[in-house]
Amino acid sequence: MRVEILGCSGGIGGNGMRTTSLLVDDDILVDAGTGVGDLPLQRLAGIDHVFITHAHLDHIACLPLMVDSVGDMRRTPITVHATGETLEIIRRHIFNWHIWPDFSQIPTPQAPFLRFTTIELGQPVQLGQRSITPLPAMHTVPAVGYHLHDHDSGASLAFSGDTTTCEPLWEAVNAIDDLRYLIIEAAFADCERDLALLSKHLCPSLLHAELEKLHSRPEVLVTHAKPSQLAQITQEIATGAGAHQPRMLAPGTVLQF
Repeated sequence: MRVEILGCSGGIGGNGMRTTSLLVDDDILVDAGTGVGDLPLQRLAGIDHVFITHAHLDHIACLPLMVDSVGDMRRTPITVHATGETLEIIRRHIFNWHIWPDFSQIPTPQAPFLRFTTIELGQPVQLGQRSITPLPAMHTVPAVGYHLHDHDSGASLAFSGDTTTCEPLWEAVNAIDDLRYLIIEAAFADCERDLALLSKHLCPSLLHAELEKLHSRPEVLVTHAKPSQLAQITQEIATGAGAHQPRMLAPGTVLQF
C-alpha cells in the first residue's frame, strides 16, 4: 500500500500549506481537503473512493469540486464512505442544491456522478487486498479515524483524524498487529491548551500524554498544525518527544507498507 500525503496542515497560506488529504495508491482518498486540488485532472479522475473522517470544511473542501470536475470523465460514480451522521451533514449542508448540486442525483438518479455509502465503527471496508476500518475518535462533530491494512504485506497505518483524548481509539490502535505508521493530530501549541480542549483537538503536551497509552512502536507522524503555530508546535513536539519520538508530517511524504 502506498500513501501519499496531499495535505496535512490545519489551514492554508502558501508554502505547501494544504489541508488534510491522503491518497492511497491511486484510487482512494482519505479526506478531501485542499491538497486534493494539486492533483492533475487525470489523477483526480482515477479516484474511486473517498473516506471522510468528519464533515468539517478543511477535510471535505475539495470533494464537491472534484466530483464536478471529473464526473463526466468517469464510467462509475465516485463513492463517498462515511458514518451515517457525517453523510447526513454533508448531504444536508453541501450537496443540497443551494451550496452545491446534488451529484448523487445528476446527471440522472440511475447514473449519478456520486454515491454515498454508510460505514460502521470497527467494520472494515474491503477493496481488493486492502481494508479500511473506521476507528473511534472524539471531536466537536461526529468523527472517526481510519485503520488502513494491506493484506499482502500484513502491515497497517492508523490515522486519528481530528480528535481529543479518546480511550476507545487507543484500545483499537493497540489491537492492530504490525502497525507501521500512526498519523495523529496536534492542532494547537501548548499556549493554546485550553482552546485545544474546548475545540476537541490535541496540543503537544496532550499528545505526549496520549502516546503513553500506545503499546507498539510505529513511526509517529504529527499532522493538522495551525499554520501560524507550526514552528512552535514543531519545537514542542521535539522537546517532549518521549519514547515514541513523534515528528511532524510533511506534505508530499510517501509512506509504503
